[in-house]
Amino acid sequence: MATSGDAWIEQWLSSERFALYVRKSGGDRTRALALYEWNAKLSAAFLHDLNHFEVALRNAYDTQLVGATVAGDKHWTDRATARRLFPEHLRIDPGTDKIKDANRVPINKIGQARRAAGEHPSPGKIVAELMFGFWTYMTSDIHEKTLWVPYLHKAFPPNTNRAKIHHTLGDLREFRNRVAHHEPILDAPEARRRQLVFAMRLIRPEALDHFTAHSDVSAVLAQRP
Repeated sequence: MATSGDAWIEQWLSSERFALYVRKSGGDRTRALALYEWNAKLSAAFLHDLNHFEVALRNAYDTQLVGATVAGDKHWTDRATARRLFPEHLRIDPGTDKIKDANRVPINKIGQARRAAGEHPSPGKIVAELMFGFWTYMTSDIHEKTLWVPYLHKAFPPNTNRAKIHHTLGDLREFRNRVAHHEPILDAPEARRRQLVFAMRLIRPEALDHFTAHSDVSAVLAQRP
C-alpha cells in the first residue's frame, strides 16, 4: 500500500505529476500508483498502433506523390519537385503578426531528412526520416490544390473529406506527442482508439484486420484500475 510516507513516489515521478493521478483516484495513493502504471502500459500499446499507422500513412502518401516527380528529379523529395509541391505560401503568423512562408517548414524538414538519410540515400530512407507531423500537415487547407486534389485524395476512399481527415490526423498527432512524452492519456482514450481505427481503415483498409488483431489497446483499456 502506498502511503503519504512513500516520498520515493514523488521523488521518482515529481509531486506535480503524481498529484494528477492522486486526484483521479480520489486521494487513494495506492490506486493512483496503479493508475500511473496502467497509463504507462496503455501508452505503450497505443504507441505500437500509432507506429503502424504512421508507416501506413507515409507509404500511402509516398506512393501517390511519386507521380508528381518532375523531369530531372528522381523522387518527389528532390529539390525541384519539393518546391513545386510546397510553393511559397505567404501568411500572417498569428503569433508574431509578421508575414511568413507557411511552406518553409516542410521544405526545411525535407532537407533535414535528406541530410539525416546519409550520402546518396534511397527515397525510402528519406521518407522514413520524415516525422509524423510532416505527414499530418500535408492535408492542411493550403495544400488543397497542390497536394490533395492532384495526389493525396487517391490514398483515401472516394469522396473522403479533406478537412475531416486533416482534423483526425491533427488529433492523432497531438495524442501521439502526449504518448511520446509520457503524459497522462486518462481522458477519453477509447475515443482516441476509435479515431485511430477509423484513420487506419481509411488509409489501408486491407491491413485493418491485422492491425486490430495485433493491438493490445482494448485489452489494456479494460484493465483500468
